[in-house]
Amino acid sequence: MMLDRRTVLLALTAVAAAPAALAQAAPPMRIRGKIVGFDGQMLTVAARDGARLEIRFADSATVGALRRMDLSAITPGSFIGTAAEPGPDGQLRALEVLVFPEAMRGTGEGHYPWDLAPNSTMTNATVEAVVTKTAGRELNLVFQGRSVAVHVPPATPIVTPIPATRADLVAGAQVFLSATRDSEGKLTAARVTVEKDGVAPPM
Repeated sequence: MMLDRRTVLLALTAVAAAPAALAQAAPPMRIRGKIVGFDGQMLTVAARDGARLEIRFADSATVGALRRMDLSAITPGSFIGTAAEPGPDGQLRALEVLVFPEAMRGTGEGHYPWDLAPNSTMTNATVEAVVTKTAGRELNLVFQGRSVAVHVPPATPIVTPIPATRADLVAGAQVFLSATRDSEGKLTAARVTVEKDGVAPPM
């Protein structure tokens, strides 16, 4: 009888601990919005869905920004990331393109769902070929033995990462970041990309 009781107690303890374990294993939360304030450790953001979020900035956290690039700078061999959505014809149309520096080649390689727009995807891949179209260009991308074609309209934001500092985290600046939520529901970020020189994160 004592053994059965201990077994039940252990089972109840495991059930009670499950929500915390699930919270710790939860995937990062992507946040887009404008900075409300930053006190050196806590970043307050007005998210695009209207939520006001407080994100703890880890001591080792880094800050980055972006600069614009011309579409012609994308050539075969470039490693890029592009958020895209299906067009009326079903072909993927780029919403933005980020050109990775060589040191970041291979970052997040693959093709997976993204939350920039309904039904959008993210593809981080190597450009195999660039085909010039009447309006924009078509990029043939290869990753992990697979391939996908993405049409890039002329007005698509094309950017590449540049350094930034915490001094750039000013109220009103747009940001993009991924934050993790701990067992208490508090958010922490290890990196944030901030608007600088008029270039807002398009991803």
